[in-house]
Amino acid sequence: MPRSPLSPLSRLLWRHQMALATGLTVVLAVAGFSLTHRLTERAGLERLTELGVERLELYAGSLEAEITRLAHVPALVALGDEVAAVLEGDAGAESRVQRRLAQINAQAGSLLIAVVDRAGKLRLFSASEAPSVLETARLESIAAALVDGQSGFFSSNETSTDYFHAAPVRRGDRVLGQVMVRINLAPLEATWVGLGQRSRGEKLLVVDRQDVVTLSSVPAWKYRRFVEGFNTQSWAEMPRHLSLHYPPQGRDALRWESRGEASAGSMLWQLQAPEGDRARDLPTRLLVQERPMMAWGLRLMTLSDPTEVWRDAGRAAWGGGALGALLGLLGIYYLFRRRAMIQLARARDALEREVEERTQALSQANAELTREIEQRLRAEDELVQAGKLAVLGQLSAGVAHEVNQPLTALRALSANSQRFLEAGKLEAVQRNLVNIEAAVERMARITSQLKSFSRRSGTRHERVNLAQAVANARVLLEHRLREAQVQVDEQVEVTLHVHCDGTRLEQVLVNLIGNAVDAMETAPARRLGLRAWTQGARIFVAVSDTGAGLSAEARARLFEPFFTTKPAGQGLGLGLVISAQIVREFGGMLVPWPGESGMEFRFDLPAAHDEGR
Repeated sequence: MPRSPLSPLSRLLWRHQMALATGLTVVLAVAGFSLTHRLTERAGLERLTELGVERLELYAGSLEAEITRLAHVPALVALGDEVAAVLEGDAGAESRVQRRLAQINAQAGSLLIAVVDRAGKLRLFSASEAPSVLETARLESIAAALVDGQSGFFSSNETSTDYFHAAPVRRGDRVLGQVMVRINLAPLEATWVGLGQRSRGEKLLVVDRQDVVTLSSVPAWKYRRFVEGFNTQSWAEMPRHLSLHYPPQGRDALRWESRGEASAGSMLWQLQAPEGDRARDLPTRLLVQERPMMAWGLRLMTLSDPTEVWRDAGRAAWGGGALGALLGLLGIYYLFRRRAMIQLARARDALEREVEERTQALSQANAELTREIEQRLRAEDELVQAGKLAVLGQLSAGVAHEVNQPLTALRALSANSQRFLEAGKLEAVQRNLVNIEAAVERMARITSQLKSFSRRSGTRHERVNLAQAVANARVLLEHRLREAQVQVDEQVEVTLHVHCDGTRLEQVLVNLIGNAVDAMETAPARRLGLRAWTQGARIFVAVSDTGAGLSAEARARLFEPFFTTKPAGQGLGLGLVISAQIVREFGGMLVPWPGESGMEFRFDLPAAHDEGR
């Protein structure tokens, strides 16, 4: 029997449609609000970033011009023979040279020209009166900080920030002392402070090598340490002889934490000023842009207030939400109109509609069954593809880690060859070229073997001299061992032979020795132990160090992929995982072993029979 146009099923369907349309209207309003807010915010932050880049270049140009204006003066003064004569003990020339320094100082417009000897003692100065005891101590301290080859140095006191240019005074190959020229950056900083007062939404600061704010458009931030994290110490890691160059009021830090990337070239930071700071009332987030000035070890930074950008984005978002709601209301109107048309059609041909509904139900069931079959087929394909991608990801990470060791050796051998070539030591260069060729061949073998890492077939096992494998690994790490001043205690007899792949055995040794060198970086005594002994049909190999060791938690996670105790950027956490996998393929096991001090890793390999047997 045909149903009435106002049947209960029709009314229920109508209520469901209205609920769906209402929900869709809400979703459209929220989506319009969110999308408009995001796009407007992104555009505003990009405009703010472009403006910040232009201002950074302007500020950097003015700072660079001010610093380099007198950069040539120390070298010119150091060229004079009279300065060198005074430093060599000619006391009669001191007054004459000192008057000459005063003339140069007045002509150049610098604050002071001073000359110190090799012992760091002040010998000459351009001032008419001798500097005070405190000023003399400050100048000598700055000279001591410049002995590492720097040509410039920032030094701050309670009234100003000075920059010192320096140049060595030479007599032949001997360095007799150095000339320092002091310039005052207070006028430039005063200009920035004025700009900061007129533009309250932007703050400018310069951070030196010690992460100390040396120049700033906010006077209250000057001489404060710029520290990441709200719970870290501000001056604990700074060497004492460097911290003396900053006034005591800078001990409280400006702390910051990253809140994500705003756009290309800018970040969002949350900044926390010290207690009692007049600039403590800061926005929740600031747009931060940075321009390194590598020649002087400085970072020029602008901190812009994006509050206006977010306010504009909020206003635009309300418009987007209203547009989304309007689209939803149009959909509801369409439903009302469609319902009226359906009711008229039902009244005319109710029986035909009933047949049509059954046909539609069968079609929907058939379509649903087809969709389920297609979904299961796609799921199966995705599982297969996911497995392939997982293997490819592991192999690519392994290649990146394993190839890094021969590349490091190539870099070291190339640098040594250049020095030997300059020194005319052609035999040493020839030996290095032979080692480079061997490292390249070894790297080629590594990549070809790592391509089949996921497969257990294809690995070539042969009779390998264990002492030679250890020697090859030490050659690759010779530069690091020498640079870290590691004492190597090797107890591996040349008669020991194992049955394995020689190249992959060397990779295990390189990984373990490299980890041991890293673990002893801060150890007072650095001793690397390499031992091997026979036990039945097995040969055991041990690599030990005198580092700080590992905690119980770290030992429990040693062989987890991507777990590492090294600082960020210095390790992938795959070395031990790959080494353990290689040892397992050799039929052995890699295990950590408690040593007398530090850590020890042991693994066993099958002993190789004599060639005559």
